[in-house]
Amino acid sequence: MDLDEYAEAIGAGSEEAFALWLARAERAIRASLRSFAANVDTEAVFQEASLRIWQVARWFVPDHRPNGLLRLAVTIARNLAKTEAVRRGREAPLPDDPIEILDPATLVSPPDPFFVRAIRKCIDKLPPRPRQAIGARLQNRGRLPDQALANNLNMRPNTFLQNVIRARKQLLECLHTAGVEVPR
Repeated sequence: MDLDEYAEAIGAGSEEAFALWLARAERAIRASLRSFAANVDTEAVFQEASLRIWQVARWFVPDHRPNGLLRLAVTIARNLAKTEAVRRGREAPLPDDPIEILDPATLVSPPDPFFVRAIRKCIDKLPPRPRQAIGARLQNRGRLPDQALANNLNMRPNTFLQNVIRARKQLLECLHTAGVEVPR
């Protein structure tokens, strides 16, 4: 899985794309900080590295290798952790194997088949316009802003967002009825 598919949208300021990217990149970034856990506040380092990625994404240029933005995030996080360890007078740990850190298997857990089936059934039950809006957003994966998605569906941006909100609410209710609890 190459998370650079979100890079252009993140660089254009898409909060949705950044949220999707971060949800998939978080595990690898945190794993890269494991060896620093005894010496620094890795949560603070993770937060700072995430903020810096958001700030510099507009200047990111892919190097035609997978997960360039993730590799940048890991580098930023590890450099912040090393700087913090030195500032505290602690010894910076030896580097982890970057291959292990960026192993695609560590990026995302496989989805639960029951959960996937339940979501598909619930999406099929949605009224047409909310189903179109949430479907467009899911298929887009944050690459285009909502305004472009709304235009593609011949909706005003506000109408598109209202349909997405309706779809989310109805999906949560449907999933709850199916016995699937989703954190709000």
